[in-house]
Amino acid sequence: MKALRQAASEIIRSMPETSVIVRTFNEEKHLPALFAALDRQAYRDFEVILVDSGSYDRTRDIATEWGVHKLIRISSHDFTFGYSLNKGIEAGSGRFIAMCSAHTVPVDGDWLENLVRPLRDNDDVAMVYGRQVGVASSKFAEAEDFERVFGPTPREDRKGSFAVNNANSAMPRRLWEITPFDDALPGLEDIALAQYWVERSWRVLYEPSAVLSHIHEETWPQVQRRYYREAVAARRSSVIGRRHIPAILAKESGRTIADCLQALAPKDNPAAQRLPLAARWPEILRFRIRKTLGTIRGLIEPHPMETQEEREQALFNRMNRVVQVKGPGKVALEVVDIPDLKPGDVLIRVAHVAVCATDLEIRDGTLGFYHNGMADFPIVPGHEFSGRVAAVGVAVEDFAEGEPVVAECIQSCGTCDECRAGNFIGCADRSELGVMRRDGAYGDYVVVPSRFLHKVPDGMDLRRAALTEPLAVVHKGLRRLSTVLDDGPKNCAVIGSGPLGHLCSKALAGRGHKVTAFDRNPKRRALFDGTGIATAEDLSSLRDYQVIVEITGDPEVLDRALHDSPANCSLLLLGLPYGKRAFSFEAVAAYDKTVTGSVGSTAEDFEAAIALLPDLDLDEYFKCPMALADFEAAWKTSQTGEVLKVILDVASEDRS
Repeated sequence: MKALRQAASEIIRSMPETSVIVRTFNEEKHLPALFAALDRQAYRDFEVILVDSGSYDRTRDIATEWGVHKLIRISSHDFTFGYSLNKGIEAGSGRFIAMCSAHTVPVDGDWLENLVRPLRDNDDVAMVYGRQVGVASSKFAEAEDFERVFGPTPREDRKGSFAVNNANSAMPRRLWEITPFDDALPGLEDIALAQYWVERSWRVLYEPSAVLSHIHEETWPQVQRRYYREAVAARRSSVIGRRHIPAILAKESGRTIADCLQALAPKDNPAAQRLPLAARWPEILRFRIRKTLGTIRGLIEPHPMETQEEREQALFNRMNRVVQVKGPGKVALEVVDIPDLKPGDVLIRVAHVAVCATDLEIRDGTLGFYHNGMADFPIVPGHEFSGRVAAVGVAVEDFAEGEPVVAECIQSCGTCDECRAGNFIGCADRSELGVMRRDGAYGDYVVVPSRFLHKVPDGMDLRRAALTEPLAVVHKGLRRLSTVLDDGPKNCAVIGSGPLGHLCSKALAGRGHKVTAFDRNPKRRALFDGTGIATAEDLSSLRDYQVIVEITGDPEVLDRALHDSPANCSLLLLGLPYGKRAFSFEAVAAYDKTVTGSVGSTAEDFEAAIALLPDLDLDEYFKCPMALADFEAAWKTSQTGEVLKVILDVASEDRS
């Protein structure tokens, strides 16, 4: 019996006094700073429990790397703020529960001690909440609101004036066990519970010494959605209703004036570091307008947030940086919402995207698809890329989170006569990733139907994997010449030693053919030094080659290849576009020449390219990495001919 009591005592001593609950959804940007700040807390008697609601970035990986005590996963379909907290608290063992948002950072090492001390010192306190301050990236007006609501003076909340906020709060576990958070509310679960306990003579205290920086980096539509969601919750909790709209309008009008005056002498408002005076007023007006519109909509909409789609749109900020081409010469890096996954879709976190000449043609509006009506702006370019599966849609069974993948560019319908005959490029309803009808990979995330995805080996460098698509294009072209190329070694000429021509030359040489690479640029010819591939500048020797691959797309070069090539020569045309030119087919028919065109690639070619990638020396392709935000500089660099390829590094975990 004594041993049993001793064991029970040791178990009790091993339990932390406080469980810190952190709710997350795609918080990889800010989570390391939060964990680092928790690690610096002087008070150490706590555990960290992370509740993740379907993140598709590195949130869970970061939590594991920092050694969170428990990682709870819930479906985004089930998420509400209250439900998420309840699941985390349920998994905890502390007698106190501390809660903080994943995009907050304690400003000092005493935050947690200051937050839980009132619970330890007072038996009648139901909830404690701490101070929240803005940061340089905060909206100016929101930083002012933080100061209004969470000032430097301690206070006790009274009925009708609750400001308790679970972005920075704590409560005794024993009270939560009696009444957990209302998991049906879309927000304000903190105020609802505070109101419940105050009505039963418990106290709710504001402790300004427990300070967190609260980081909101939202787009304007996201700001409006947040206040819409909070208004819906307040309406369902009977905190405010439609009758309060005049008062809300008056309050926001007054705050607009006060903020504009404050902008002249901002004192400690951290957003002033980011905004010059002339930029503060427009931002203040936009914030107040968006906040007011969101609030009023939440109060007057007949049936707000009733469908699953409406709830998820209001609850989650699915932000995605993308390079969007809005028209010829009109390009910008913007933040947009990630589209919902349809059944069969896969969300991919882009690791690397390679700059292709097609991207520049789209930017300039010179690509033929944008003249014949097959493609329209706006579009996100990028079809040569690699990444990792971030999330899968319904009915996707062949891919799992975290798997490295590449995607086919040409995505046909699969059901028309052309598709059933295997002529996918002839499908009238096809889309082309980053080219027409489907946004591409110049962004943090891209959505691709799973049937066009291919896994790459786990050990393969994802920069190398980003070259799968152009290598697959080469493979398809050479496959169309298989009758000739498989009939013993041939003397081959590859005209054009840019990215595609370089790949083609090395692929042919790897098959045992004798290859000469032609290019006017001496730097590109020099890249073949020591490879066994010969080089040449002028085209005077074309009669010496049995196979000619034309990749420049230059009509003059094509004319030379067609007329100067020897009898029985096989010509492969990979270069697009060719200009209009008068031509006699006698040069082909009278000399038994074969002219083959090839564009794009198929699933078969992708699998072959993935298998071939490890065998090719491709180091020259990786010598000019750049960031996604530097896409304009990357495009300029790619046009100089000074480098073979520019590859944009998008996901930090895959940078070498």
